[in-house]
Amino acid sequence: MSKPKDTRLISQNKKAYHDYFIEETIQAGISLIGTEVKSMRAGRCNLKESYIVFEEGSAFISGMHVSPYEFGNVFNRDPVRKRRLLLHKSQINKLRGAVTKEGYTVVPVRVYLAGSLIKVDIALAKGKKLYDKRDDLAKKAQRREAEKEFKIRNL
Repeated sequence: MSKPKDTRLISQNKKAYHDYFIEETIQAGISLIGTEVKSMRAGRCNLKESYIVFEEGSAFISGMHVSPYEFGNVFNRDPVRKRRLLLHKSQINKLRGAVTKEGYTVVPVRVYLAGSLIKVDIALAKGKKLYDKRDDLAKKAQRREAEKEFKIRNL
């Protein structure tokens, strides 16, 4: 048996949880070139405006910003270039089929180190309406108030 790999979070897309209902998450590898790996290991990655695109039977992450490696000189690549996701063909077909349904999209949720590999969690998500976002904020405020009250009573 193999032992579980250590995981270290590099970047997280908190806005995805605010804007979408997350239905299902899938772990994917990411194809990086040269100094991008060193930059990501240093935690210099931003998922805020990124999204997943399907082209020619492959999945790509677009809009993910990987800051140039400071010691990389001419070997640095474009910080926001499209990067290929390493998924099985059946996973790509499943996600592409779900995107054709009304309201579904595929967004990256987090990037992390799994042992020595860099992985991306991508999520099949359905967009939230404005009233859903308000409802989530109200529930969060109510939970926070209850925790605060509980803490005061137990002091």
